[in-house]
Amino acid sequence: MTHGPESTSKTLASSAAPGAVTGTIDKTDLRQKIILALKSVYDPEIPVDIWELGLVYEIQISEAANVKIIMTLTSPACPVAGSLPVDVEARVNAIDGVSNVEVEIAWDPSWNPEMMSPAAKLELGF
Repeated sequence: MTHGPESTSKTLASSAAPGAVTGTIDKTDLRQKIILALKSVYDPEIPVDIWELGLVYEIQISEAANVKIIMTLTSPACPVAGSLPVDVEARVNAIDGVSNVEVEIAWDPSWNPEMMSPAAKLELGF
């Protein structure tokens, strides 16, 4: 997957954030918590969360509980292009055990309605 030049990232100090897990982390559990957080983020123009819309392409979790979210927007002209990645970063960063969050916006592949979950398609009448 090729990634576009635009990205938002937050770099924390090299030491773990308060509440971060030291030692072995349960990536499966942390991934589920991240997905729940992503399901609380909505594109304000569409009444479906970004997870069900298929805007999240990848969730990477390191052994140090650093999280990288690779996502897209419905279009490059999305009116929340500046605020949506920041909201995603804040929601994921608020999860106990997450050390650092980076959100990268990717434009390849371009988002299209086929990327939505069946539930999102039903909600939006597709």
